Amino acid sequence: MVQPRILTLANQKGGVGKTTTAINLATALAAIGERVLIVDIDPQGNASTGFGIDRQARQYSAYDLMTGEVELQDAIVSTNVPNVVVVPSTMDLLGLEMAISDHGDRAFRLRNALSRAGDIIFDGKPITYILIDCPPSLNLLTINSLAAADAVLVPMQCEFFALEGLSQLLQTIEQIKSSLNPNLYIQGVVMTMYDKRNNLSNQVLSDVRSHLGDLVYETVIPRNVRLSEAPSYGKPALLYDLKCAGSQAYLHLATEVIKRERRLTAA
Repeated sequence: MVQPRILTLANQKGGVGKTTTAINLATALAAIGERVLIVDIDPQGNASTGFGIDRQARQYSAYDLMTGEVELQDAIVSTNVPNVVVVPSTMDLLGLEMAISDHGDRAFRLRNALSRAGDIIFDGKPITYILIDCPPSLNLLTINSLAAADAVLVPMQCEFFALEGLSQLLQTIEQIKSSLNPNLYIQGVVMTMYDKRNNLSNQVLSDVRSHLGDLVYETVIPRNVRLSEAPSYGKPALLYDLKCAGSQAYLHLATEVIKRERRLTAA
């Protein structure tokens, strides 16, 4: 059994394009031949909605998975995107912390639930990537996601407060490494909502690159109307409008992510 690579998308700031990145990166990875599982552990459930999964169709959710009520295979829902499946979210996740607070393995519930993901076959092939979409906070859900992950992908908005709070996230990642997941590393930082006509966007991008160096992906996700419109149709942007600038950027990002994974896992 070969375990899929697990990437957690995390940033405690809201509105940075985290869920948009999860949806479209998963679709882009699938478009170039990967089989992707999205685990939506944000109680808002936007990643699930973005794949067109109706709330009434979410018989089981990440809550049931993390409380041990169901196995991973039973929690998975198919999508309208070939090679992409989802463990959906429901508002039940708001009560997860209370439900598992007395358990000694409360920080490892997600890791344990995903431990047999390599056994799951869909479309005749095994899952190769798992993307975990976190809530915009550093709570037990996010801790579980970081404890389960091989690496962290950090979406960061090209706006004035982009670096605010990043130090806290980096500190949290270091704490998780030292206490729960010693092999965790940062896969990269992707700059989102970039407007090349805006001097501020260019300045922020320059500042972040000077602070973080090679951690920042070459690919930058532009501010793009089609990216914003797509979720209302229950589709990733790559299905809604493949040729738009946002879709093309996520295809480039997927290629860059795979190159980094190959380089890092070969090291």
